[in-house]
Amino acid sequence: MRFATYTANGETFYGAVTDAGAIALSPDFPQWPSLYDVVAAGALDELGKAAEGKTVTHTEFDYEMVMPNVRRILCVGVNFPDRNAEYKDGSAQPKYMSLFPRFATGFSGHGQNLVRPPENHTLDYEGEVAIVIGKAGRRISQEDAYDHIAALTLCNEGTIRDWVRHAKFNVTQGKNWDNSGSIGPWLVPFTDAAQLDDARIITRVNGEVRQDDTLNRMMFPIRREIEYISTFMTLQPGDIIVTGTPTGAGARFDPPKYLKPGDVVEVEVEGIGTLRNGVEDEA
Repeated sequence: MRFATYTANGETFYGAVTDAGAIALSPDFPQWPSLYDVVAAGALDELGKAAEGKTVTHTEFDYEMVMPNVRRILCVGVNFPDRNAEYKDGSAQPKYMSLFPRFATGFSGHGQNLVRPPENHTLDYEGEVAIVIGKAGRRISQEDAYDHIAALTLCNEGTIRDWVRHAKFNVTQGKNWDNSGSIGPWLVPFTDAAQLDDARIITRVNGEVRQDDTLNRMMFPIRREIEYISTFMTLQPGDIIVTGTPTGAGARFDPPKYLKPGDVVEVEVEGIGTLRNGVEDEA
């Protein structure tokens, strides 16, 4: 089952997505105004049951950021061995993971364009798997970590590279330009450890493979991410953790291959789907 937020005929819905189209479910659940509220209520299973046997309500629609009102998005940086080597600073694998926040306004939905701002043209792509927390927890053990995941989705964690260098101790301003990234197309319920442990992530730009790696090579596996993050903050249902990108981002080429209007970026993980976005300049 795949659950998305989408617009059709000027109205926003959430519902199930099939090969034939979308099934609007939000009208049946006024107590949950958004997919975020569904996840926070632990009701993805109920949503799936409600979709069974229903006919498609929309064949033409536009995807939105899958949880546009998500409250907390936390991203893990430099989480693959080759990514650490890309920095060419001779550093060994760090003892602790790098973390930074992103906000929902920085993300568009599947099929929408990433926006390159006039202030700087170093818009870059980062294909990643994102996990959605479904059960609250503090000081969660690695053994129990997967029990706290409700769903999986994909992220193009678009970045304005020059702006991550504006200060010594943070990257926040380069990571939060409006509509510079994308999350979607949908949520896939998490039911099996193999969905993550065996996952391979591929990022293409205009059909050219730029990133290709497997999640089992992460320096900080997802179980460890949940354990570490929940040490200092209580994870809540609906929180999103963007888990890290492989080597091959545009900034690491010589010369760099930054995104430009007309480019098409695809982030693909078998079993989750493909997140596709074009690129445009800010009007």
